[in-house]
Amino acid sequence: MNLSPLPAIMLEPLVRAALLEDLGRAGDLTTDAIVPKNHSATTVLAARQAGVVAGLDLARLAFRLIDETVQVTVECPDGSEVAHGQTIATVSGPARAILTAERTALNFLCHLSGIATATASVVAAVRDHGAKIVCTRKMTPGLRAIEKYAVRAGGGSNHRFGLDDAILIKDNHIAIAGGIRTAIERARSSVGHLVKIEVEVDTLTQLEEALGFAPDAVLLDNMSVDELRHAVALVAGRAITEASGRITLGSAAEIAATGVDLISIGWLTHSAPIMDIGLDYRDS
Repeated sequence: MNLSPLPAIMLEPLVRAALLEDLGRAGDLTTDAIVPKNHSATTVLAARQAGVVAGLDLARLAFRLIDETVQVTVECPDGSEVAHGQTIATVSGPARAILTAERTALNFLCHLSGIATATASVVAAVRDHGAKIVCTRKMTPGLRAIEKYAVRAGGGSNHRFGLDDAILIKDNHIAIAGGIRTAIERARSSVGHLVKIEVEVDTLTQLEEALGFAPDAVLLDNMSVDELRHAVALVAGRAITEASGRITLGSAAEIAATGVDLISIGWLTHSAPIMDIGLDYRDS
């Protein structure tokens, strides 16, 4: 997998804020009281269930922002499939720093690995078809960049990143504009030539109307499998087709078999369970 890491300048504010929230006004009272100041330790980040790893750069930052001498040696980089009990990385250095940063590091790592794991499961389900699995804007506020990165780590792709990089005309836009034609015409006259336009439709009749104004993509919202199959035939390659709405791991393959180009799934980011990863002390 060719997975490009996110620049540290994007990650550090998130990790720094999380550490400051945890440290509060007096720091780590428990660790400072119990662990000798100069004590060193070796620990491992270990998978407590099978899954796909994502978020190691954030975990590394958490440890190193507390003490830059902490060393994180990665064995299974982001995007790797790991088995239960497998070592993902070794963390060594000042024990106080490791224990203080532990929860923040694991919060990021478990959350993002959960997203990557959920994404990978759906990607595997549609492997025999041409559809790509994409996320939506249903993200944790403030964590959009890293959650979308986790989707890529799981083999998925990204929908638009925000309101400013593409036009998605939804039902309320159409209702307020007074119709699909007016909405598309206003959108096309307002943006540059590099901005793509997608229109959400609920019925085949709406789809046929939208296609008359040449959108770049159509979002086929909450359509049945039969409707999706007819929609793909109606589009006939004139626009990118995206299926969305109440899609599950169990239904993804059947939907992909209709020939849609994209399947967008909100729960990949807003409801994916964490991947259970622990930090285990290794007595030298």
